[in-house]
Order: sequence, then structure tokens, then C-alpha cells
Amino acid sequence: MPISDSQALSGKIVTMIGGSGFFGRHLAQELLARGARLRIASRNPERAYTLKPLGNLGQLTFMRCDVTRPETLARALAGADATVNLVGAFNGDLDAVQGEGAGRIARAAAQAGLASFVHVSAIGADASSRIDYARTKAEGEQAVMAAFGNATIVRPSLLFGPDDNFVQMFARLIALFPVLPVFGPEAKLQPVFVDDAAAAIAAILSDPGKHGGKTFELGGPEVITMLELNERIAKAQGRSRGFIPLPDAISQAFATATGWLPGAPISADQFALLKAGSVANPKRPGFKTLDIVPRPLGLYLDRWMVRYRKHGRFGDTSRA
Repeated sequence: MPISDSQALSGKIVTMIGGSGFFGRHLAQELLARGARLRIASRNPERAYTLKPLGNLGQLTFMRCDVTRPETLARALAGADATVNLVGAFNGDLDAVQGEGAGRIARAAAQAGLASFVHVSAIGADASSRIDYARTKAEGEQAVMAAFGNATIVRPSLLFGPDDNFVQMFARLIALFPVLPVFGPEAKLQPVFVDDAAAAIAAILSDPGKHGGKTFELGGPEVITMLELNERIAKAQGRSRGFIPLPDAISQAFATATGWLPGAPISADQFALLKAGSVANPKRPGFKTLDIVPRPLGLYLDRWMVRYRKHGRFGDTSRA
């Protein structure tokens, strides 16, 4: 009998490089539920210790790992069946982390004889971009494919979840201020529920022969603008808020002048990425190829915004 997707990973050792972040924690839950044996390899693995109760005895281990130190990668990948590279950053030495760092992981995976490699990149990866983030994401993809030819590249759009750092950030601001500026108000996003993206990677790992060598772009079921996102959050909170759509010239000037400051709302590079948008290319394989129906933000937003309402779950969302 053929092995189902839900059984294909049972007992397999999967190393998650950079697995202690937001996406990594959700992916770990998906893989544990499918019976995989996980190694969370990260510079700060303790950030994922909340996962400990979810694994059976011996199913989950934690390792300290640094992508700039090949010897730590070799230890993390020794004896594994598959790996997922989730390492990413918006600042610092992006070449070392997202560019050459990705290639270093892929070379270590190939040397360890792994059966499959999934590299998490981003929509908008572009080797010719002047933006370091987009450029190094593309260079990382190229380095991965050069070292591990059957690797799978996954480019998700904006990931949302109950513990994300994007939707929840705007939720906090909207709860605090009656009037807010909106950078890139017409920028188009195709937000993806983080658990759907996790299910996609699990499906890819379950059948590397079918999905290896491909580049997937994962976008949610709807495309919305930044302004619409803010308006939806305010409505879910039951708050009347004034939003000021900022012209691009003003947004760019503000980001350039203040983006280097600690705690700045947006940097020049982040604004450029936002302006470019994050919408999946329909010509690339995506959720449909994996027989996954992605869920919309609206399915969860009202529930997640309860804690931001004026009177919590007793708040009246019908009031303007």
C-alpha cells in the first residue's frame, strides 16, 4: 500500500536550521504531528523550548548552530533524512546569512547525504535588486541549487498568525492611536496563514521525488492593500480610526531620514520591499499543486483582535 502524506515523515529525522523563530515554531508543530523526529538547530534554540511538551519521548531535540560555522552545521545534519533552512534576517551581514550562508547549509546537507532539502526564501527575491534583502535571498537560492540540485525553494508571501510580528504590530498601534499614517497604502499583499505554509513544507518533505528541484510561491486566497489591512484590523477591534495614506515621496523621505534609528517604524529598504508588494506568481507551483486550500485572514481576525478591544471580549464591535 502507498504511504500517505501524513505517514511519510513518521520516524524521519528532520533538522530545522533557524527553527526557533515564528515560522519555525509553527512548522515544528506540523512536523511533530506527522511523526517526524525534529532537531531544532539555531543560534538561540532556547527560544523554541515552548515546543517541548508537544513532542513524544526522544522526538524533539535542540542544538546550538551558526550558519557561519560549518562544523556546527555538520553536527546538526549528521544522520538526518531532511532539512529545512529557515534562516533569514532584515539587517546585519545578509550575505553571510542569506547568501553564502544558504549555500553553506546546502553543501553540508549534500555532504551528509540528506534525501531532501527545503530552502525558505521570499517572494521578490532578485539577484539584480539594489535592496540587500532581495538580492541575498536570490543569491541564496542560486547557491542552494548549485550545491543541492534537488532542493526545493519555497517563497511565501507575508505570513500571519496569532503570534506574528506584522499583523499584531499594527493591531497594537491601532489600539493605541486614533490617527495613524499608512506607508505604501496601495502596496499589494497576499497574506498566508502560517499553518498553511507549514503544511505546504510538510507535503514537500513527504514527497521529495515529486517536488524536488521546483520553486514554489505561496500566496493566500486574497490580495489586499496595506490600507485595507489596517482598516480590517480596526474594524475587528471595533475601533473608529483615521488613516492617512502617505504619498510615496513622503514615505521614502521619512524612511531614509529615520530608518537607521533604533525602533524606527520603517527603513528605506523595508519601504522599497513594501512598495514592490508580495503577490505570488500564478505561473509558479503553489498551494494548488500540493492540494492545499489556503485560509483567509478574515477567518481569524475577529477572534485574534478580541484582546485589543476596549472591553476585551465584552466589547461591542458594532460601534464606530
